[in-house]
Formats: sequence, C-alpha cells, structure tokens
Amino acid sequence: MPMAKFLALLTNKRYWYLHSWLIKGVLRAYGIRIGRRFYIEGMPKLRIRGKASDIVIGDNVSIFGDTDFRNRESGKIIIEDGVTIDNDCRFVAANQATLRIGERTSIGPFSIFNAGVDILVGKDCMLAGSIVLQSSEHGIVKGQRIREQAHSYGEIKLGDDVWLAAGVTVTKGAVLEDGCVVGAKSLVRKGHYEPNSILVGIPARKIRERV
Repeated sequence: MPMAKFLALLTNKRYWYLHSWLIKGVLRAYGIRIGRRFYIEGMPKLRIRGKASDIVIGDNVSIFGDTDFRNRESGKIIIEDGVTIDNDCRFVAANQATLRIGERTSIGPFSIFNAGVDILVGKDCMLAGSIVLQSSEHGIVKGQRIREQAHSYGEIKLGDDVWLAAGVTVTKGAVLEDGCVVGAKSLVRKGHYEPNSILVGIPARKIRERV
C-alpha cells in the first residue's frame, strides 16, 4: 500500500475514490454483496470459507484502512448503511452466526468481532478503538489441552446509541440495551443491562444512569 498512500497524498486523497471503485469491483467478483458509494482507504483481507454472498456491505459504508473479513460454515457478516470502520478491524462469523453492525455505527481502529453465535450491534452506536466482542469461549477443564476443548456460546446484543469507550471487552451472553455507556477498558460479562446504564470496571458494574 505505500504506492497507494503516495498517490493519495499526491492527489489530495482523490486517488482513494478510484481505489474504492476498483476494490468494490473485486469484492463483487468474489460474490460479496456491496451497495452504493462504498469508500475504502486500504486493502480488505478475505478468508471466506462459507458463502461470499453471506457477506453484505450496505450503502455509504466507509473503511479507513485495512480490514479483515472472515466467515465459515453459514456465518453471515452484515454491515448496514452508513457504517464507518477505522483501520485494522476484524470481523469473523462462524457456524450459523450473524454478525450485524447497525446503520450509522462507527467503529474505532484495531477492533475485533468474533461471532460463534450472533453478535448484533444496533444503530448509531459509537465503538472506540481496540474493542473486542467475543460470543464464544474455550472450555478450560483441567487435564485436557484448552485448544482441544469445545466452545461455549452466548449471543451479544447492543441496542441503539450505545457507546463503548476505548479498550472495552464484551463477552458471551451480554445484552446492553439502548443508550448504554461503558467506560474505558471495562469488561462486560454475561447479563442484561438496562437502557441508559453507565457501566465501569472489571467486571463492569452499573454506577448510574444517563440523565
């Protein structure tokens, strides 16, 4: 990408529009469904072991760097209209999981979404950098290698207008209703969190509500 970045600098970023048009054509050639006005300032990495058509990118989606899309089995990745994604994010959907990012949600750099079962992110959410959403966990029974043990699963759901500050991790079975706010580097574990809750800590606990 050094040459692409040089051309973008030389053309005051206008090069990225040509680049985006070319990348869109390549993604469609793979079978990925992609909408209008797609914009990307990087190179997508693809590891498609399911159906390419199970990866859907809506209209007006902008990606500001390299991004990693992976699916296997019947995993679906759906990026809805108006989503913005910063650099070096990873989206993984396996088994029968749906990984859905709702309309106009913004995602900071170095964020990871691992969907062994559904991860559903609502509309107008703000997810800062280095966010991890992980809907599966390895077994850890003594006497057997961890990597050989079965996973356990739990859906993750974020409502609309949720803000996760930098470095937040959300694990299996967590449901954050509309308007929740999670403080930086907090760990949100399995549970149901009421609308407009403000959560902090490891594990995250409600300290008050938005007013």
